[in-house]
Amino acid sequence: MARHRSYSTAFKRQIAQEYLAGEISLHGLAKRHDICRNLIRLWVEKYERGEFEEEAESADLLAEYVQRIAALERLVGQLTLENDLLKKASRNCRPPKDAKPSVIVGPTASPSPRGVA
Repeated sequence: MARHRSYSTAFKRQIAQEYLAGEISLHGLAKRHDICRNLIRLWVEKYERGEFEEEAESADLLAEYVQRIAALERLVGQLTLENDLLKKASRNCRPPKDAKPSVIVGPTASPSPRGVA
């Protein structure tokens, strides 16, 4: 499934200004930037209504920051849970304090049954 591209407010404003200045035709502008002509028309309408002003851009930026902060908070929570889990696991895996260190690494060997050579 195709993903939609997203464009910055500054880019949309620039395209609308270029079209309104009459520097290039709608078809030429759409072809140069590989954008649908209807999309450019929508941007021009929004530009004329004042939706690409600084306040609108800062509101969009603020919403983006809020989403990013929420994602980072979720990540911090997940990492905290993983850290706690690893701390508990490491406490359970430590050898007893009275265990003697060995050159051989691994579990202690079980004793052989009597009578087996």
